[in-house]
Amino acid sequence: MVSSGLKKEAYKITRLLFKRMNIKNFIFSIPQNNRFTKQIPMFILILFLVIFPIAMSGNKYRLGVMTTVGINALIVIGLNLLMGYAGQVSLGHAGFFGIGAYCSGLLNVNLGMSPWISTVIAIIFTAIIAYIIGVPTLKLKGHYLAMATLGFGEIVYVVLSKLDWLTKDTSGLLGIYPFSLGFIDLDSNFALGQYIFVWIIVLAIIILSLNITKSRVGRAFRAIHGSEIAASAMGVNIAKYKVQVFVLSAIYAALAGSLYAHFHGFIGYPTFHLGTSITLVTMVIVGGSGSLWGAILGTILLTWLPEWLSVIKKYDIVIYGLLLMLVMIFMPDGLVGRLSALISHIKVKLSIPSND
Repeated sequence: MVSSGLKKEAYKITRLLFKRMNIKNFIFSIPQNNRFTKQIPMFILILFLVIFPIAMSGNKYRLGVMTTVGINALIVIGLNLLMGYAGQVSLGHAGFFGIGAYCSGLLNVNLGMSPWISTVIAIIFTAIIAYIIGVPTLKLKGHYLAMATLGFGEIVYVVLSKLDWLTKDTSGLLGIYPFSLGFIDLDSNFALGQYIFVWIIVLAIIILSLNITKSRVGRAFRAIHGSEIAASAMGVNIAKYKVQVFVLSAIYAALAGSLYAHFHGFIGYPTFHLGTSITLVTMVIVGGSGSLWGAILGTILLTWLPEWLSVIKKYDIVIYGLLLMLVMIFMPDGLVGRLSALISHIKVKLSIPSND
């Protein structure tokens, strides 16, 4: 047994070594608001995206799953701006996802438009619909707003299911052409190309969204989330900014829908049902509402989770639901919130008092 006196002496020696080696200053020498510190999550994401296809040895299936992660991330980033920053709930974003996919696909198949042009038109069309829906709907609050957006999503789902007179097939739309870069077609046979293309877009959207959150518009979003009455008293145009963030999130969803359509070459209306909207909202909450990096983390986890649970198909839904329940109970701020708390706790434990 080691005596308490020896333990105290060992503790004093350890503290002295920390001071002499200046470890504390080395660990915490970078201020929290330093530009380098803020770029660490972006650096980690880019490093992960570079290493992933190498580690997977170009496995097409796994690259395809990560491409799906990127497509989902576009929608979830928009939802995070809407929910986490502006405090507005939407259970109908699968509708905007479907509108973007079907609009771009139909223009491409029926009118022979280039995927690039059809994507732009689909985004504009979705933005107009989002504006028309958003102006009256965003006057509602709380669960009334959630129910209104849920109703919109269900209307879109029913409409898409009745478009067989345009798709020429009751199951969906076939024969959608892929994006092409010169002589290279970004179809399912070129999984690495799709992966790179999608994640370049996602990184650009992340940078754009981070700039928005740090701008005057982003501060207005947070003010609305905190208190609409206080924000209005400070001169914030509540209705204007609510509609703006709603339309912006719909644009992100439409872009994701177009990418989904032209990558898969086929779209079916069951993809855009209520369950998809709920899954997207769950990604926001699990990752961390109010954090764009939380959106990415939640999307990666919940897109891959069904793949990991596929080995136990009989109980995968039970385990999936149990994991989500545990996250909601023990991590109300999401994974990013818990991770931030853990880092702060470690810093407190590592900090060495300046006085004996």
